[in-house]
Amino acid sequence: MDRPLSGVRVVGLEQYMAGPYCTMLLADAGAEVIKIERPGRGDPRRAMPPFVEKNGAKKAVGYMGYNRNKKSLALDLQKPEGQEVLRDLILKSDVVVDNLRPGAMDKLGLSHALLKGDNPRLIWAMISGFGRLEGYRGPYSDRPAFDIVAEAMSGIMHLVGFKDKPPSWTIYGMADIYTGMTTMMGIMQALYMRERTGEGQIVDSAMFDNMLSLNESMIGLYAAAGQSPSRGELRNVFPRGAFQCKDGYIALNVPDNIVWGRLCDSMERPDLIDDERSAIATSRADNADFLQPIIEGWLSAMTREEAVDRLNAQGVPTGPVNRAEDIYDDPHVKARGMIMDIDDPEVGPVQFARTPLHLSAAPELPTVAAPALGQHTREVLSELLGYGDEKISALSDQGVVELAS
Repeated sequence: MDRPLSGVRVVGLEQYMAGPYCTMLLADAGAEVIKIERPGRGDPRRAMPPFVEKNGAKKAVGYMGYNRNKKSLALDLQKPEGQEVLRDLILKSDVVVDNLRPGAMDKLGLSHALLKGDNPRLIWAMISGFGRLEGYRGPYSDRPAFDIVAEAMSGIMHLVGFKDKPPSWTIYGMADIYTGMTTMMGIMQALYMRERTGEGQIVDSAMFDNMLSLNESMIGLYAAAGQSPSRGELRNVFPRGAFQCKDGYIALNVPDNIVWGRLCDSMERPDLIDDERSAIATSRADNADFLQPIIEGWLSAMTREEAVDRLNAQGVPTGPVNRAEDIYDDPHVKARGMIMDIDDPEVGPVQFARTPLHLSAAPELPTVAAPALGQHTREVLSELLGYGDEKISALSDQGVVELAS
């Protein structure tokens, strides 16, 4: 049985994280993803730590994780011959995912506008910091960006951390990963539309837009209530956050008075249900300094596991604040199959997070290791593009392509 996107061919003009994560999702879903890499160097993440070092081989973990189930075509796009190869490939493909510097493909004469006449079904997903679609360009559209820039400008960094500390980041690469996910969603919409219209289109995905949409609560609070939320300050809800037990922290969120009553009953403090300092959410937020020691004093006699079991049994949703080793030992993670094994031919088995969705009528995800640089160059040129051995050898001799040894 095929995966959902079997038969869809994707060209990845990609590097670092956002583009590769997007095409990883497409590859996991069954698409044939052909990753374009520079001869000699490849994707910069091939050389970025941390590394797995086994059996005399050394490989970058980030590259291995984001490039599973793909093919590698090592191609020099600065040479006219390389541009012609890419053109031939795009004309035989369904989707291009492009997260190169804004305007890079236009300069090479290889853009959706120039190629859609020969391939009207072509879908071109443009990933950038600030958006590139004509009609929606802003003053920042030509800027490069990394994930932390999008977090900062979208207001997310203003919300992360404590009020007496500087703004903080979330997790490394969150804007890239979320952008990869939203871009995949846009591609799926474009593929569905193509089934009805027969035509492709541009998918314009901006890290800034994606993070701003993720921070929708800040926009809503300011627009509707005139509030400007800031880090470390809860105005409308409490308790919410990490609370300490004997052996670590659990996460609590009490969104309404119903759950607050359940928490009070669990703590055997029914007096707090109607206390004017804690009867409603805004009062609880105003009196967090009064309530937090009460909650943590009750939790201090319990382990995380004991607290989580007791609170969930009372209808108070909670969970432990896990470390990496906790996740690996978690029986639910194992039951869901969320850690998948990728058997690399050089360094052996390495584990990565699984694509999150399960489909009842589709086979399990493929687990092909990330490719060596140029591993599929000859295959793509000969089997897909129909180039003969003489032409392939000439391209290799000229440095246009790199063939895997």
